[in-house]
Amino acid sequence: MRSQDTIPSPGTSLELEHAEAALVEHYPRLVRIAYLVLPPSLSRNRRVLTSHSLVQRSLPRGRVDEGGSGYAYLRARVVEQALAAGLPLSWSARPRRAQLPPLLPRIWGLRVFPRSGGADELALDRRLARLSGPARAAYVLRQLEGLDEDEVRQVLHTAGAQDTDAAVTDAAATHRADPRAGALLSSTEFDPCSLQVRPPDLIRRRQHARAAVVGAAALAVCGALLGMPGEGWGQRGAAAPPYARNPAAERALDPERLVRVSPTVWRQSSRLDFSVWPARGELAEDRSLLGRALSVWARPGRSVRVSATPATPPGPPVGPAHLLYAGLVDEVRVVLLHDGLRVVRYAEPTGSTRGAALDFARTDGAEALSSDALVVGRTDGNVRYLTAPWVRKVSVRDLLAPAVDARLLPRDAHGVTRPLPSPAQARTCRTWETLEIADGTVDRFLTDLGELTPARLTFGPPTAPQDVRPRTSLPVWASTACLLPEVRGLGVRTVNLWRYAQQPLPRSAGTASWLCLRAETWRGRGSRVLAQFQAPGAPMGAVVARSDDSAACGVRDPKALAGVVWRSPAGDWYVLAAGSDRFTSLAATGGVTARARGRLLAIRAQQGTRAELTGVLLNGARAGALG
Repeated sequence: MRSQDTIPSPGTSLELEHAEAALVEHYPRLVRIAYLVLPPSLSRNRRVLTSHSLVQRSLPRGRVDEGGSGYAYLRARVVEQALAAGLPLSWSARPRRAQLPPLLPRIWGLRVFPRSGGADELALDRRLARLSGPARAAYVLRQLEGLDEDEVRQVLHTAGAQDTDAAVTDAAATHRADPRAGALLSSTEFDPCSLQVRPPDLIRRRQHARAAVVGAAALAVCGALLGMPGEGWGQRGAAAPPYARNPAAERALDPERLVRVSPTVWRQSSRLDFSVWPARGELAEDRSLLGRALSVWARPGRSVRVSATPATPPGPPVGPAHLLYAGLVDEVRVVLLHDGLRVVRYAEPTGSTRGAALDFARTDGAEALSSDALVVGRTDGNVRYLTAPWVRKVSVRDLLAPAVDARLLPRDAHGVTRPLPSPAQARTCRTWETLEIADGTVDRFLTDLGELTPARLTFGPPTAPQDVRPRTSLPVWASTACLLPEVRGLGVRTVNLWRYAQQPLPRSAGTASWLCLRAETWRGRGSRVLAQFQAPGAPMGAVVARSDDSAACGVRDPKALAGVVWRSPAGDWYVLAAGSDRFTSLAATGGVTARARGRLLAIRAQQGTRAELTGVLLNGARAGALG
């Protein structure tokens, strides 16, 4: 359970479990701070890996005396290590661990870096590069963390920085030069948790690989000579020599062999998924374009930007792929292909093959409810979709404005929609526009989370989720939509929102709602669960617990329990907790001790109280709180 006031009383000690909870909750923010403070002389790949490494090494080794919160302790440790990473190595002194390349995490054969921003982000990055390490840290703490100058000096002093006054002065001068630039620190340009993947220097790697092959060949010859007479140490069996060409693999790269489905097949098919999508687009007969798309899929060059959703293999097709679309979208030639496991999008600028992009998304197990649309293009913060042949009408709804009627979204003859502002690319959450798909039976809501496959939104208990209803569940989604960025980039297939309890508040303060949001992925693993407390009159629910790779709030474990420290309008503090309908009683221990029959608990407490929650289920078993 997380209190709304995360700062304990001065003079308390910080335990390892509290620091771990703070690290898990604020991990993306701490990594962003480390990335911004690290010296710009490091490559972006090295800065990304080092920032994650610094945060993961910031936990205390045991109980420590700390007058602030666990987050404040971790933030100071992160700043200290990031500043140390910028110190020059010396032969006369033992290097600090932060000055050396990180042991973990490590990524072999790829380079990772945050998604590119615009000209404003690039200008800010250059200004930060001209600052000293302490000044850069001061600017980040002021603009990103919102600390005042005295608090910044205290953090820098704790981190061991010298001349903190000069650092604060330089940071203030940078802010005065462009007062609006500080807001850009929250952009994806400086987010080392939202990454793009590229290959390293392939020519140099190939040279090293050739040298390794030559050495291995020499060892193999020596081994063969030592193993004679006989037939050597191993047999290839039925395998061809390694230089032999595979006919099946070559056929998969032949555009003439692409699978093309008739536009009427889906009407008689026993299944509705990507396998029955017809081949569409004005360039569907352009053999040259299709050949380039297949070749790049099999062997992407150095200039190709490659991205893939988590756990999606980016390898070549194992057989002839299914052509979904080939056409011109916003001056970009786009090809969409499907191989049963993945959807692949190839894009190249008109008139050139330089700057091509290759995107992979996992789609195995797709069915009608999850194959209504695919992202076909992104330009200037907008997104276009290619809709399934069975989609009769496409509308747009703003999740944050449930009372506003949907508006029709026109499509061309091939099923490509007009541009729609993408909430996944927006910097603020003022609107959240979603697709409302009508197929003649039921309307489904789809939202863009930055991937090829939009995520389906549902509402209700995990055992029987329903599609979003404009009059009933859409108003509940309005208070939760701005939390959807929390599940962006996970390869999400569906997002279900469940209002598992409503609780009358003490002092007649109204009725609060307890919500559980669960994002399921295409790969089955990597789900994310967020428990929310929705106070009366609040525009958005507050996240009070979260868990990754948990079965909670899902069909395999359809229960939820969470709590929060809440302040009443009269100024009194309470520990509130609520469980789903499978709970028969609740108990709180630790900072406060209480028991309650039923699935709701409310007990007077002190500000900053921490408590452990447990509950008894209908079958007599005990269960803890989410997270």
